Amino acid sequence: MRLPKISFWEKRIDRRIAAYQSNLLETHYAEVENMYRQMRGWRHDYRNHIQVLKSFLAMGDVRAASCYLDALGEDLDAVDPALKTGNSMTDIILNSKISLARSKEIRVTADAHVPVALSVSQIDLCIVIGNLFDNAIEACMALPAGERMIRVYMEMKNTQLYMSFTNSTALKKQKKENGRFLSTKDPGRGCGLVRIDTIVERYQGYISRNSEDGAFTTEILLPQ
Repeated sequence: MRLPKISFWEKRIDRRIAAYQSNLLETHYAEVENMYRQMRGWRHDYRNHIQVLKSFLAMGDVRAASCYLDALGEDLDAVDPALKTGNSMTDIILNSKISLARSKEIRVTADAHVPVALSVSQIDLCIVIGNLFDNAIEACMALPAGERMIRVYMEMKNTQLYMSFTNSTALKKQKKENGRFLSTKDPGRGCGLVRIDTIVERYQGYISRNSEDGAFTTEILLPQ
């Protein structure tokens, strides 16, 4: 049986998708590598910080030692990853997106516990989580700073990876068309929803989207 030939346009689309996936992955790696570089620098200076504290205490200047500790705490908070899930790729994606969201005055609550090894490829995981987070951030930006919220939850449910993303939104309850929520982005954009659905379908997983006044939730199950 002869396989159908792949058209020029299909090849071009495949190349664009591959380039998109590669760039997305490289961006997340670069963001978190910078974070880890700062952490390594902080650890390198650890002994010097200890010596300074010992000097303050030897002089009996407890107040100066306390102020120095406070400053160190703030410095460490700035470079320490906000979330440690147990899976390095998930850490990379979530921490880079959490940092981006908070820089836009979005309140983020995240609780994630993920196995070290997953059957989902790193690229697919990056695309799913990255698009979910990007969509949530974009929806939040239509709201005043005090009303922006994203809640993330990930864990294993038996043999399936469960993830839930909820974000506040300025939109009222959205309606479905042919069983799907339509993208509110301009024509030519909004391909993230399709990319997520395609990956979930390929792994024979489950996806559910729920729209309520002021909130939008996506739930996904991926077999492992």
